[in-house]
Amino acid sequence: MVDRLPTGIDVLDRRLDGGIPAGSVLVFESPPASQGELLLHELSRPRPTRYVTTDRTESAVADAFAATSVPVDEPDIEFLGTDAPLDNGRRLVRNVAEAETLVIDPVDALERTERTRYETFLSELQNHMHNTGSVAILHALGGTHPPELRDTTLHMADVVFRLNTNISGSDVENALAVPKFRGGRAPDETIKLNLRDRVAIDTSRDIA
Repeated sequence: MVDRLPTGIDVLDRRLDGGIPAGSVLVFESPPASQGELLLHELSRPRPTRYVTTDRTESAVADAFAATSVPVDEPDIEFLGTDAPLDNGRRLVRNVAEAETLVIDPVDALERTERTRYETFLSELQNHMHNTGSVAILHALGGTHPPELRDTTLHMADVVFRLNTNISGSDVENALAVPKFRGGRAPDETIKLNLRDRVAIDTSRDIA
C-alpha cells in the first residue's frame, strides 16, 4: 500500500514529505473563476481516478480532460445526480478500489444536504479511504457565500489545499496554501503557482 500520493508538484511534495498520505480526505478550495481545475487534473495523474461530477455532464468533464495539456488518462467519470445525492455518493464511494483517487467536483451539492446525514457520509468516506489506501479529493468552490456545511467539510478533512487568486492591474497571481495537514507538518508559507496550461511553480518571483 502506497504511503504517499505525489501531487506532481515537486516543491509541494517536498514540503509534504512526499505528498498526500494514502487514506486521506483532502479538501481543495478554489475560486470559481480560477484555473483550479488544472490542479485536479494534476492530482488525477499518479493513480487510477474515479471522477464524480455534481454539476457538469460526464461528456463535459471528459472533454475537459481530453483538452488539457496535463498528460493524464481519462478517469472513470460518473454524474452524481440531483435526486438523493448522499445516497448516490455513498454508492459511488463504495465502488472505489484499493489505491485509487476519488474526486468529487464540486462537493458543494453535498454540503447543501442535512447536517447529520452529511457527517455520516464524510465518516464513511474517511473509513473507506483508510481501508483501501485511497485518497478522496473534495473540490470546494470558494466564494463570499459558501454552503452552510463548508465548516463541517473542512473540520472532517485530513488535508486542506486553498488556492487564492489575486488580480492586480494586468497581473494574475495564484498562491496555494496548505493550512491543514492532519498527522503531518503543514507548510508555513504559500507556494506561488503559474496556472496556464499546466501547474508550475512561479520561479520568476524567487520561489524555490
